[in-house]
This record gives sequence, C-alpha cells and structure tokens, in this order.
Amino acid sequence: MLRKSQAKRSALALSLLALVFLVGTQAAAAKGCIKGAAVGAVAGHVAGHHAVAGAVVGCAVGHHLAKKKQQELRQQQTEPLKPQQQTQPLPAQAV
Repeated sequence: MLRKSQAKRSALALSLLALVFLVGTQAAAAKGCIKGAAVGAVAGHVAGHHAVAGAVVGCAVGHHLAKKKQQELRQQQTEPLKPQQQTQPLPAQAV
C-alpha cells in the first residue's frame, strides 16, 4: 500500500514537472497559466485530491484572466486622453 502511494506521488510530481517545463518553453503564449495552475492544484487537492484537474482548470482560468487584463491595458493606452475641464475663477464684483 505504501509503495502505491509513493508511486502515485512520484508520477504526479513528474507530471507536474513536465507540465512546468512544457509551459515554461511557451511563456509568451501561456501568460497567467503557471500562477493559475499552482492555485488550481492546491484548491483541487484540498477539495478532494484532484490536484491535476485543478491545475488544468486553474491554468485555463489564469490564462483567460491574464489575456483580459492585457486587453484592458491596451484599451487604456489607445484611448485618447480626455482634456480636463479647467474652471476659471469668476471675476470679482465691485461693491
């Protein structure tokens, strides 16, 4: 029984390590994936020993959020700056 759990842990660790290396080589295309995968793996493990499924879903969500954030930044950069309305002081009235 002990050997089976050690084998499963070794296989899981090796799979995650391979995933990190594969994703690491495509860093530009996988922005947000590593962080999301780490959070998803922890959440999946806590929720019922589904770390791999959590990592996959976390990667997808992290990538989506990073892409959305990048689009918002691009939109802010391309929007023309709105001129601030300047208020001029009212002329003093003579008494």
